[in-house]
Amino acid sequence: MKSFMIFGAIVGFLIGGGFSLAEDCSWPTALWRACVAALVLATVTRWWSRVWLQSLRDTINQHRYARSNLPKPKPAVKS
Repeated sequence: MKSFMIFGAIVGFLIGGGFSLAEDCSWPTALWRACVAALVLATVTRWWSRVWLQSLRDTINQHRYARSNLPKPKPAVKS
């Protein structure tokens, strides 16, 4: 989970800083925007990784139960 957040923060920082500098913003403004973009993208990446990993676990469990001929488990409750 941490690696996804770090990756999202790096990508967000690069995108935010890149677009700010492309608009010819001053360095302090570009740094501030890059930090905000890093925070937002890290948060979105954290949410997305949780959804993705939960779906992966559900799929693996469904395949295990299908092979062992056990009754299908109830789907996970989404919150």
